[in-house]
Amino acid sequence: MESEQKSLEPGVLPDPGPIPEKMYAQVIRRDRYGEPETAFQIELVDTPHPGPDEVLVAVKRAGLNYNNVWAALGYPVDIISMRMRQGAAEDFHIGGSDAAGIVFAKGANVKTCELGDEVVVSPASWDSADPYIQNGGDPSMAPSLKAWGYETNWGSFAQFCLAKAWQVYPRPQALSWEESSVYLLCGATAVRMLLHWTPNVVSEGSPVLIWGGSGGVGSMAIQIVRAYGGIPVAVVNSEDKRYVVESLGAKCINRSEFPVPGLPSENAEHWKDEAQAFRDEVLRLTGGLLPEIVVEHPGQNTIPLSEFCCAAGGMVVICAGTTGYMAQLNGLETCRRSVRLQGSHFAGQRDIETLHALISERKLAPYIGAVHSFEDIGRIHGLMRRNEHPVGNTAFIIAD
Repeated sequence: MESEQKSLEPGVLPDPGPIPEKMYAQVIRRDRYGEPETAFQIELVDTPHPGPDEVLVAVKRAGLNYNNVWAALGYPVDIISMRMRQGAAEDFHIGGSDAAGIVFAKGANVKTCELGDEVVVSPASWDSADPYIQNGGDPSMAPSLKAWGYETNWGSFAQFCLAKAWQVYPRPQALSWEESSVYLLCGATAVRMLLHWTPNVVSEGSPVLIWGGSGGVGSMAIQIVRAYGGIPVAVVNSEDKRYVVESLGAKCINRSEFPVPGLPSENAEHWKDEAQAFRDEVLRLTGGLLPEIVVEHPGQNTIPLSEFCCAAGGMVVICAGTTGYMAQLNGLETCRRSVRLQGSHFAGQRDIETLHALISERKLAPYIGAVHSFEDIGRIHGLMRRNEHPVGNTAFIIAD
């Protein structure tokens, strides 16, 4: 497709037509790695063109996720250098792993959407020629699986994003544009954590401990637990966040009243007493039941406590490591009580279908805590790094 327009002003949704030559994007470069406020900078860059199996989406709204805090820091992975070692030509990163927008252009092989369709973009990108997938394997487990807008380039923090055709889904009409831009990554992640890892799935009466209950994954997890008849117990760190999780139907622990006791090896003398106080509060809220599932994302600072609080035969399911990835485990307790430690990375097609069914049945909706401008992307990622970001999900207005 020939390009005629040079570029569009920031915030302008393009009319149908040729692909603009340039686009505005929030760009990270290696020489700016560090705090997100300075790592992200608005730049005018070449607009990507879709390959045969790709879709170019004009972005209306984008969602906030922790992975581009890591991208800005260049830690624990220098994602730009990683991609260049794999053959990528771009020496920059355009992040953003949640998007809602309009199909602007598509490759010749794409039959699943049409120009002008309102769509959302899944953060799971894979190579359809991957032998694992060709042989019937779950794409969410495939060696070629990558986190779109983090491990791949051309994410949602730009006027246009580029995705594989199989990442693109019709936008749920039950949701606003803001809600549409924040539900898929967090919602499908929570569905998989709670419903995929049999036999440890949420069911009627089962208590579930949810770290970061007022955040994106946490607020979704509360609603899913309630939809399936479980008892959500959400951990937060402030009273305003308590209000959010209780409004969603969860019981609540304010961890500022029960400080996370740190690592057992550094605080062995007092660790168990402090951990026991937290565990006793869980038992009080559940009527004497330990959680059958613990939804974990902080990682390093909390996994020992999650393990200590989990019921015998229960599961600590881990989707991230926002406090660090090098966690300590009490091997004796894990073995003695048969606690399962389960990693869980985004979702598969069935999980996404379950999520969409819950949305269409009005059993689940994203909790929008804030809506910010395109210009605010770096600043809000900085707040997220310091755990000072708004509760719930945050959407960015890219264009109207």
